[in-house]
Amino acid sequence: MTQSTLASYATHPVHSRGRLHSEETDPARDPFQRDRDRIIHSGAFRRLEYKTQVFVNHEGDLFRTRLTHSLEVAQIARAVARNLGLHEDLTEAISLAHDLGHTPFGHAGQDALHKSMQTLRPGAGGFEHNLQSLRVVDELEERYASFNGLNLTFETREGILKHCSLSHARQLGEVGQRFIDRKRPGLEAQLANLADEIAYNNHDIDDGLRSGLITIEQMRQVQLFATYHDEVSRLFPDVTGRRRIAEIIRRMINALIVDLTRTTRDNLRTHRIEARDDVLEAPALLQFSDDMRTQADALKAFLMQNLYRHYKVMRMANKASTIVQSLFKAFIDDPRLMPADYRHEDKNRQARAIADYIAGMTDRYAIKEYKRLFVV
Repeated sequence: MTQSTLASYATHPVHSRGRLHSEETDPARDPFQRDRDRIIHSGAFRRLEYKTQVFVNHEGDLFRTRLTHSLEVAQIARAVARNLGLHEDLTEAISLAHDLGHTPFGHAGQDALHKSMQTLRPGAGGFEHNLQSLRVVDELEERYASFNGLNLTFETREGILKHCSLSHARQLGEVGQRFIDRKRPGLEAQLANLADEIAYNNHDIDDGLRSGLITIEQMRQVQLFATYHDEVSRLFPDVTGRRRIAEIIRRMINALIVDLTRTTRDNLRTHRIEARDDVLEAPALLQFSDDMRTQADALKAFLMQNLYRHYKVMRMANKASTIVQSLFKAFIDDPRLMPADYRHEDKNRQARAIADYIAGMTDRYAIKEYKRLFVV
């Protein structure tokens, strides 16, 4: 989408608040295009290929990883951005970067790393993957001679920081100020957040059914799934197996996108949003209708109870927790077990470096490190 076709309430690159470090402009690409390209070429983005979404990477080649999930979020977000006249490249950049700080083993790994930080080095600030994603693009990536990180624009960094406590916000400076002022981010950031929800809810159904941990009969308890299951069964009575599931999920995603687009347009009119500054002061504008929100919440609740808390998933989560906590304790007890770049004299800085080291691991690398340290 060219600048001339952007809606008045979109985030315009010419009005960007810039980068942490000054750079020459690129005549061929606007700042948000450059952000997206930098994220795609980063090491942290490549490592997402071997990080858990729900199923640990080695459990099967067909299950989604953090990388495939991020690509699916970007596709959904970009489609809605085009519908609404938002900046597609900015929306895509935020979507692609939103999980860069995730640990190995998904949320189980994050929870274990946070617990380790809180227990063994309580003054170091804990661990939260959203903050870590910002830390990755601001500090940890090493691709440029002149500065740490990727030096992304303020708008992309603001979008990556989806949520933040006031104590952390005060430490982050300008990018954390909106949490103190209780303002919204731009529509592109709001959109990336909801596209994330659409992607993981629907695609986790696909992986859950593929794995056999949930069944179609169970899923028919959920209104959103049942509606499109029955529609597909009526229109294509002879279609079965993977093709039927794919058709159901495709229609669910489309229904969510259409509802989100329509409801957001209504909100923009209701609140008389004419410029990006209006967005920052308004309530959340990217929303589902009340009925769709209820159905989406019911789907999330079903997946939480029947998939994410399935005993087989819980067993793997328990293993993941053991691996991450054991690695953290070993490294905090003796930092010489890590590469020299991660060793520091200050204890809190050392704990943060250990968190960076573990969070940057893929599932299989974390498993290998655990075996190297603890398996004779």
